[in-house]
Amino acid sequence: MKQLALLAGALFLMAFAAPAQNLLKSEWKFKTGDDASWATSKTDDASWPAILSGKMWEQQGYDSYDGFAWYRQSVVVPGNLEAEARKNGGLILHLGKIDDSDYFYWNGELLGQNGSLPPNYRTAYDADRVYKIPFEKIAFGKENLLAIRVYDGGGGGGLYRGDVSLRVPGMEDLLSISLVDIPANHIFLGDGPVALNLKLVNNYSENLSGRLKVTIRSDFGEPVTTSEEAVSARKNTSKTVQASLGKLPPGFYQATVLFESGLDNKQLNFAIGSNPEQVSSPLNRPDDFEDYWKRAKRELAAVAPQYKMIRQDSLCTPEREVFLVEMRSLGNILVRGWYLRPTAPGRYPAILQVQGYSSDRKANQGYQGNDMAAFVLNIRGHGNSRDHINPGFPGYLLHHIEDKELYIYRGAYMDCIRAVDFLYSRPEVDTSRVVVEGGSQGGALSFATAALDNERIKLCAPQVPFLSDFEDYFKVAVWPGNEFKNYVEEHPEVGWDQVYHTLSYIDIKNLAPWIKAPVLMSVGLEDPVCPPHINFAAYNQLSVPKEYIVYPRAGHGLPGENYETMIRWIRKNLGL
Repeated sequence: MKQLALLAGALFLMAFAAPAQNLLKSEWKFKTGDDASWATSKTDDASWPAILSGKMWEQQGYDSYDGFAWYRQSVVVPGNLEAEARKNGGLILHLGKIDDSDYFYWNGELLGQNGSLPPNYRTAYDADRVYKIPFEKIAFGKENLLAIRVYDGGGGGGLYRGDVSLRVPGMEDLLSISLVDIPANHIFLGDGPVALNLKLVNNYSENLSGRLKVTIRSDFGEPVTTSEEAVSARKNTSKTVQASLGKLPPGFYQATVLFESGLDNKQLNFAIGSNPEQVSSPLNRPDDFEDYWKRAKRELAAVAPQYKMIRQDSLCTPEREVFLVEMRSLGNILVRGWYLRPTAPGRYPAILQVQGYSSDRKANQGYQGNDMAAFVLNIRGHGNSRDHINPGFPGYLLHHIEDKELYIYRGAYMDCIRAVDFLYSRPEVDTSRVVVEGGSQGGALSFATAALDNERIKLCAPQVPFLSDFEDYFKVAVWPGNEFKNYVEEHPEVGWDQVYHTLSYIDIKNLAPWIKAPVLMSVGLEDPVCPPHINFAAYNQLSVPKEYIVYPRAGHGLPGENYETMIRWIRKNLGL
């Protein structure tokens, strides 16, 4: 009898160790637009193009598309799963993360949603979608239609990350760990100890006993603290366990929560921050830092801008005109951008929109409202500004790194100043209300423009800013430090001292104290490209009215709602 019991227990554990069958394909039928009939089998989707889950739709041929779109997939649920599905309550659908909001339909019936759709739009970009399909709604051995109605309010869109699967629920679905009753942005303020409240939910029909282990590491990868305790969870119940982390120094941390039991292990990973405005990263300006930038601006002023505006008739509307702008910048380099202005007579605030690394900005990526003019700039070496300088990617970051006078970002920052010159040259622009905004590299360009042109820029809205605090940056992120490491290995005559010396001139941390405009900075707490440590290294050097927004589950791509929040902040501060 004892041997039979052991065998039965082993078979039980093997059943839950084996991954459940995923009934979904990674390829979906996809269509932009919105029609309620697309939730039902009455719509023939044979002609719809295919798209993959796990990637933004902008990465799959739908560049800059915002609005409604539908994903559809037909699924045959095998009859041999019927008994197990009956026992475990039906099927479980995982869709990962969706930017921004979604409604889930099964055979034409709405079974769940995250966020909400216009006119009461609310994003849920960072929520893991998990939907239950009741047993009685499943047609076994036949086709079932799964339809996802998605609304993207801005930025990236679609089923962009995480597990996408349809299966009979197993232990991995019936046991969950989540954070409760902590700050919504995962940022802990104050001098007291930090505690995490962890909710353990056991929806299985057995009691569970095990150990709950919490590990905290700094963003430099250094171990900070570990706690471990025995935990039991009765069947079909939940309980909350508090893990005390003690006092955390100002900074950012990676947390791992692991529950180990005889039946299953469950892990939760997330990031937290402690008093980010106390993160210290002192200035490291070279002695000639101020003279370096004064000379750059004098050299730019000596270059005739030669503005040329070419109306783009196909892009114009009755409310807005669109122009291709050509102009000369530092070194007589030709750079281009797109200028959008309202057709109604009057003087308007203007927003300079600067770009991310390696991107090619288009006119349709500019501000689309009718109460501001917008200039969408492509700096040298990007987009349609590659006539004279085109180092490529990779290569751009290293272009003339050996010589601070020729380094690529000296000219790129001056391209932004030239763009402000252009806006000031336009009679329809209210020059008392000129704003700069951008993300990633555009966040760095925003900082630099507001610092180097601090009398003319009135508001600055950087998102996940790049090019900051380089010596720490190369420790907390793989890229771009790996490009510089390879360069130094190939060019020992240059060496790290020269690399860091050149970078110190364009480090936005060193430029930030010159900014006079109010600043709104947005960051992703799980950003591996421009980690929050480098964002706050620059932010904490500001001595102007400033605000920050932290998205706790966002990486380098922020949710669509951030753009709307930023625009509201700009409009409010401009008195619109």
